[in-house]
Amino acid sequence: MPRLLIAAFALLLAGCGTAKPESLSNSGEPASAAPVAAERPSDADLQAKWWTWALSSPENRNPVVDDTGQWCAENQPKDMWFLAGTFGGEVERTCEVPAGRPIAAPAVNRYSANTSSCKSFMAAAKGSMTLDGQVVEVRRVEAVEITFQAARDNATGESAGRHTVQACGLWAWLPPLRAGEHELKIVGESGDFSTSATYRLKASAGD
Repeated sequence: MPRLLIAAFALLLAGCGTAKPESLSNSGEPASAAPVAAERPSDADLQAKWWTWALSSPENRNPVVDDTGQWCAENQPKDMWFLAGTFGGEVERTCEVPAGRPIAAPAVNRYSANTSSCKSFMAAAKGSMTLDGQVVEVRRVEAVEITFQAARDNATGESAGRHTVQACGLWAWLPPLRAGEHELKIVGESGDFSTSATYRLKASAGD
C-alpha cells in the first residue's frame, strides 16, 4: 500500500521533496536560464504529468528514489524535464538535461483523495530552491483536481491505473538552462517530513 508522502518533490520527489501519498480508497528569471520563452502548463496539467512520471517506474530505477542521478532521464516527457526531491532525507544527484527543455520541480508536494489533507499539508509546507546560488521563485499551489496514470509495480505501491485526486505543493518552473554546468538545490518540509536534493546538472547543447 502507498505510504504517506512529499513532492520532491517529491518525492520523488519529495518527491521533489515528495512525501509519499496516503492510500486512496477508490480510486524573476535566474541568470543560468537561457533567454527562451516557455509556457508554463496549468497547475492541474503540471501536477498530473509529474505524478504520472513519478509513478511510472519501479523503486529500483525511480528518479525520486535515485540517490546518484543515474535515473534522471527515466520516462521524461518530451515537452519538459522533471526533477524531484526525495521521499524523505537528503541526496545528491548528477544529471544531464537537454538544454532546450523547461524544467519543473516541486520543493514539497503530495496528492490525496480529499482537499482537507492537502489543506493540512500546505499549512505546514515550506520550501526553497536555488539555481547557481540564485533564488528560484517557488509557487504555492493549493489543492486542485488532477488525473494521473500509475504504472504497475511503481515506487509508492499505488495501484496501477488512472487516479483522480487532489494535488498540491510548492512548485518551481524554469525556462531551459544555458548549455553548461549548473547546480540546483531543492529543500522542502511539511510537519515531520523533510527533503533535500542537490542536483549537479549538465545542460546539453540541444534537445
